[in-house]
Amino acid sequence: MNTKYIFVTGGVVSSLGKGIIAASLGRLLTARGYSVIIQKFDPYINVDPGTMSPFQHGEVFVTDDGAETDLDLGHYERFTNTALSQINNVTSGSVYQTVINKERKGDYLGGTVQTIPHITNEIKSRILKAKNQFKPNFLIIEIGGTIGDIESLPFIEAIRQFKTEIGYGNAISIHCTLLPYLPTSGELKTKPSQHSVTVLRSYGLQPEILVCRTTRSIPKTEKEKLALFCSVPKEAVIECKDMKSIYEVPLALEEQNMASVVLQRLNLEDKKPDLVSWTRLVEKIKNPKTTIKVAIAGKYTKLSDAYISVVESLKHAGYANDAQIDIKWINSEDCIDYNKAGELLKDIQAVVVPGGFGIRGIEGKLNVIRFARENNLPFLGLCLGMQCAVIEYARNVVGLKDANSVEFDENTPYPVIDLMLEQKNVQGYGGTMRLGKYECHIKKGSKANVAYGSTKIFERHRHRYEVNNEYMEQFKKAGLVFSGLSPDGMLAEIVELPELDWFVASQFHPEFKSRPEAPHPLFLGLITTAKNKMENLSKVKRLDKAIK
Repeated sequence: MNTKYIFVTGGVVSSLGKGIIAASLGRLLTARGYSVIIQKFDPYINVDPGTMSPFQHGEVFVTDDGAETDLDLGHYERFTNTALSQINNVTSGSVYQTVINKERKGDYLGGTVQTIPHITNEIKSRILKAKNQFKPNFLIIEIGGTIGDIESLPFIEAIRQFKTEIGYGNAISIHCTLLPYLPTSGELKTKPSQHSVTVLRSYGLQPEILVCRTTRSIPKTEKEKLALFCSVPKEAVIECKDMKSIYEVPLALEEQNMASVVLQRLNLEDKKPDLVSWTRLVEKIKNPKTTIKVAIAGKYTKLSDAYISVVESLKHAGYANDAQIDIKWINSEDCIDYNKAGELLKDIQAVVVPGGFGIRGIEGKLNVIRFARENNLPFLGLCLGMQCAVIEYARNVVGLKDANSVEFDENTPYPVIDLMLEQKNVQGYGGTMRLGKYECHIKKGSKANVAYGSTKIFERHRHRYEVNNEYMEQFKKAGLVFSGLSPDGMLAEIVELPELDWFVASQFHPEFKSRPEAPHPLFLGLITTAKNKMENLSKVKRLDKAIK
């Protein structure tokens, strides 16, 4: 079949969850045997989010081919079980950069370069590139921002043109809106959604489907009103209530027949969906048998979106263990004092030190790691978290006082973490790190080997610094095991302490490859170990009580 296109826009307010809705629709279509690829169009002028603060934009998600992308791509991959690429995240910055570069080279033959047709043509070309690269049955395109924003207008115009050019029956538009509830009158208000659709129509787009975010069920009368004033069939007004877990959304939309309505509008067969495993997953989420408290120690703890893939990966490992993961956010700057770090960690069963950049909060992270090591608390370090684990071990076990990373102290007497060789002469920050998928060879018999069940893996990276090989022998003699190395043996990818229950850290970012139905091995190892320790402790307490 020819590729069909589904455009997802949002109105009324930002942060409506368009990405989750797009990903959930993708899941429902893949459950029917269709192939789905999702693109994100972001209106900001940054070329990509790679240089943006996590406080501004949340996590930077990295694809296999090394693209630094919007965090929504993580949701797309997790829901549809696909591996996306650079073409799946398009920004205004990247579009304008391409057009300006073409103009500078004379590609437009001296013509005046304008938003229409040059910018809109470039946007449409990105849609076709994704189609040609993946050849999916469905290409879902989410437009960032809120209808009415000036910055998103070129994308909306490009969609209007594209829908006209490919012909009726090959593309539809889904508009996501909010129905606010007014407690004083006890009503869900439809007027903001009506206005949002009116604005969308003024740009030449009529939505075929309306998805309404709401805190409570939409009365039949209000659905009929939305259908009438927004020119959408009643069955195409889809209710999307707030859920405790994002993984409940596909099943909620399936109850609303959303995928069936989409397929009907595109004149395609509505196959019976296979949602057995997903339903089983949601049942596990709703009915955990235990709770595991996990600390995430970082410096962006006021915005959980900064570590969203880490959080989701922990949850995935929890689901596999019939456990609910209770996240305790620990600001590493509150752990500058070792005793304070111990106090904050005394009630948790596992700890994660995630990635990041810059010196702020580093000493606190070192104390968190030291406490985990000295108290056999299950620990997982990610990227910078691994580098901090190496620094802590160098200082407190190997005896290299004042050991550090040259990122934090260029004059450290023991630079156990140094700038990668290929990074020495790099200029600028955007897209210049070691990015994307690389091969790693794992030592037989190591905890990493047991977790993966393999001696060769491929994982995604995002870093400039690495373990300094000049100190590797000293670390090995002191008991630190380098259980994962690059194929040439020159880059340390995984370190671990085999005498502890679970003390493992990776230079790569395993969180980018975890899936709700297939948790990442390193996260699974962490949570399974924590659960086993809890159960063993509980058995000991019961035995002590019985003896007494």
